Amino acid sequence: MDAGEIAGLIAAGAFLMLVIVLAVPILKLGRTVDAATRAINDMNDRSGPLLADVNDTVKNVNVALGQVQVSLDGVNVQLAKVDTITEHAAHVTANVANLSTVVAAAAANPLVKVASFGYGLRKTIASRRRADEEHEIRQTMKQRRKAARSK
Repeated sequence: MDAGEIAGLIAAGAFLMLVIVLAVPILKLGRTVDAATRAINDMNDRSGPLLADVNDTVKNVNVALGQVQVSLDGVNVQLAKVDTITEHAAHVTANVANLSTVVAAAAANPLVKVASFGYGLRKTIASRRRADEEHEIRQTMKQRRKAARSK
C-alpha cells in the first residue's frame, strides 16, 4: 500500500464516522416530524366539529346582536339627552365662575385699600414716634455735652 491508498482509507473512515454521527440526529428529526404530522392530523380531525360549533355560536351571536342593536338605539337617544344636559351644566358652571370672579374683585378691592391704608398709618405713626424719640435723645446728648463743657 502506498501513501495515497492509506490517505483514501483514512478519508473513507472519517466519512463513515461523519455519517454515523449525523445519522442519529437525522433519525431523531424524522421521529419529530412524524410526531408533528400526527399532531396536525389529529388537530385537523378535531377542528371540523369545533368550527361547526363556532359557526352556530356566531349565528346565535348575530341574532342576539340584532336584538342588542334595537336596545342600543334607545340608549343612544338617552345618551344624546345626557350630552345636552352636560353641555348646559358646563355653561352654568362657567357663568358661576365668572360671577364669583367679579364678586371677589368687587369685594376685595375696598378691603385691599382699607388694609393698605391701615398699614401706611401704622408705619407713619411708628416713624413719628421714632423721630420724636431720636429728637429727645439728641436734645439730651446736647445738654450733656454742654454740661460737660461748662464744668
